[in-house]
Amino acid sequence: MTSEMERTAIVAPNAPGGRSYSQAVGVGDFVFVAGTAGKNMETGTFPAGIAAQMEQAIKNIGEVLAAADCRLDDVVKVTTYITPEAYAVDEEAVLAEEIYTRAFSAEPKPARSSPRVALPIPEALISIEAIAVRPTS
Repeated sequence: MTSEMERTAIVAPNAPGGRSYSQAVGVGDFVFVAGTAGKNMETGTFPAGIAAQMEQAIKNIGEVLAAADCRLDDVVKVTTYITPEAYAVDEEAVLAEEIYTRAFSAEPKPARSSPRVALPIPEALISIEAIAVRPTS
């Protein structure tokens, strides 16, 4: 059985992406954002520390959502893939959580999962994926 719903690739030039996947896919009222690392697209580097990478990854997610006519407030589910070493410094971990909480401040807050993983890029400490619901006109 195939789905009759149209799927649309979302492209944000100022956010990380790959050749083998879409940055996001829109299906009906939903936007599914692929895992997005905390890579600074202007410099091509990963900032030092989990707090800086959390902030950059959220900025990158925002760029992808904007390309889909969405905002962070439209996000209903977040998965933050975090390396075990990312939270090795307690102060950094607290700051990273404060950054996350400020960014995803809409009520109700998005559902969230935060598995500890090994990421394929050694400099990356975090990758965030999200599901958003497009706002109604």
